[in-house]
Amino acid sequence: MKLQLLSAVRIVLVTFLFSAVFMFLMRKLATHIGAVDIPRSEEGNRHIHKKITPKMGGLGIFLAFLMGYMFFGEQSIRMNSILIGSFIIVLIGMFDDIKPIKNSYRFLVHIAAASVIVFYGGILLDNISAFGFSLNFGILSYPITILFIVACTDIIDLIDGLDGLSGGICSIFYLTIAIIGLYQGRFGTLVMTLTLIMLGSTLGFLLHNFHPAKIFAGDCVTFMGFIIGVITLLEFKGPALISFFVPVTILGIPILDTFFAIIRRLLKGQPPFQADKGHLHHQLLGMNFSQTVTVLIIYGIDLLFAAASICFTIIDPVIGEIIYIIIFIIVIWFVLHTSIISEKNPKFTDKIKRKLRLKKK
Repeated sequence: MKLQLLSAVRIVLVTFLFSAVFMFLMRKLATHIGAVDIPRSEEGNRHIHKKITPKMGGLGIFLAFLMGYMFFGEQSIRMNSILIGSFIIVLIGMFDDIKPIKNSYRFLVHIAAASVIVFYGGILLDNISAFGFSLNFGILSYPITILFIVACTDIIDLIDGLDGLSGGICSIFYLTIAIIGLYQGRFGTLVMTLTLIMLGSTLGFLLHNFHPAKIFAGDCVTFMGFIIGVITLLEFKGPALISFFVPVTILGIPILDTFFAIIRRLLKGQPPFQADKGHLHHQLLGMNFSQTVTVLIIYGIDLLFAAASICFTIIDPVIGEIIYIIIFIIVIWFVLHTSIISEKNPKFTDKIKRKLRLKKK
């Protein structure tokens, strides 16, 4: 166990160093080719940063991931499918960073990348069981798996609204899966190798992306979500629902934020994926928390999800259930006391808008 832990630390450290160095190069490259993020007031003051910032940090993560694969990965059909799918995701992300692409085109490309995982890699969510019942998806397992990967790919993009937010949440996911996998003695498997490589690569990016950010992930942030979807499917051992539930709950924050955003927009009669400034981080900023404190609060809530998953899997399911109940109470309180779903509290909504306007000045 000690030897495996040291090997795991070595993988994380090597990919961390590669990623940290690549970010310097990505900052220069992004500036040179014009892949920069410019604050735009015409988008309703959603942009909180004040200065032009280079993007393409996600490309740096991908390059560190490739270096990690070269040093620590093993060739297989599944790994080949992951590399091909990742390249497609990063390629469309690079194009979008340089010149914005229609969401419909991005969505189709994400489906294509997910299809590589499913049809070439043979990674499928084909059946599941719970409470003595078993459900076989049959031919529907193909579209279900593709949509699941695409959903994971895009929810990380949707929550990427503050310095260090997406990178930190993804790092917590990778770390949690790594802890569970090492405890269960699965070091050396494909899912563990992917997880450790991505943990180091994402932490190297976070070194440059935490507030005040020197680089953004850009649209290549979808690469992190894409790999999270793949890891979740690989982590899903057997048809038992709980083995699928545990890795998904680690993504509690982006899943809930996306869910609330869709409800909020539908209640307003808006398209469900239309951008707005009602996300979780906007709500916390409206409470007069700084960017750094807001991100740390979200980290803390996400760590609760991670702790619940770890306890439920390897320590004591009862403790895990207690933490899940605590999280549920926090979520209910937040929904009732903020405008994350409904603007029933106009004073609070106005406070958020004023806070964001002040940050733009």
